[in-house]
Amino acid sequence: MRNRLTVASLAAAAAAVVAVSLTPVRVAGQAPQAQASAAVPASRAPDGKPDFSGFYQAPVGAERGPRFSPSKMAPFKPGGEALFYEMRNGDPFHDEPRDFCWPSGFPWGFLAPYPVQIVQTPQFMVMVHEFQRLTRIIPLDGRPHSAKVEPSYGGDSVGHWEGDTLVIDTTNYKRWGLDDYHYVDPTKNRMHSDAFHTIERISRNPNGLNWQITIDDPKIFTAPWSEDFLMRAHPEWAKDGLFEFVCQENNRCPAGKCGDGK
Repeated sequence: MRNRLTVASLAAAAAAVVAVSLTPVRVAGQAPQAQASAAVPASRAPDGKPDFSGFYQAPVGAERGPRFSPSKMAPFKPGGEALFYEMRNGDPFHDEPRDFCWPSGFPWGFLAPYPVQIVQTPQFMVMVHEFQRLTRIIPLDGRPHSAKVEPSYGGDSVGHWEGDTLVIDTTNYKRWGLDDYHYVDPTKNRMHSDAFHTIERISRNPNGLNWQITIDDPKIFTAPWSEDFLMRAHPEWAKDGLFEFVCQENNRCPAGKCGDGK
């Protein structure tokens, strides 16, 4: 049986990842490491492009948790550090909005340790993350970014192919959390600005997908910076598919801790 984390238990799970950072992470349904390392057949779609359709573990990087590595980050601009680290203030709506079913957004939610299903067509790449059912529908037809949508948690994504590498460019984000760093340092959140821009480069490797993300946030950093992650393939998850993820809107019990008769 695959184990599932709830929003309320995500903090504990993140803390556990930190405590065992030198131990291979076992996430939802991940096979033992010897089995998980089996080579994945390189298939191609009818249009000749690599076919990434399938089930994968969410991206895992050097931190072995849903966080970016400080060593990969560019230097801060003057005033950028204060914009990047936002102090937590005890208000759960601010400190952990996911407890109230607010979206994690991208890339924060995409790093959560849950399965990801990819469905690829010549026109679209669809990525469905089991956590919060984060769904990305990325057009691959060469269209420009939309000028008619408001900033959002997940931004506006468009994709194109460069050889066998899929490049996804995303802009038009609203200011929101970057990752789960606040479970390492509970005094502050890592945030991105409303000028946030990401570029993903996805390619096949023998064990799944290489997922590289470039962070370009000119209000915070002096230059763009990149980090490489692995999305390990798990074809055995196809028999069960993604599990339902339910979050009750207007949750009144932050982190699952109800009190005062409320």
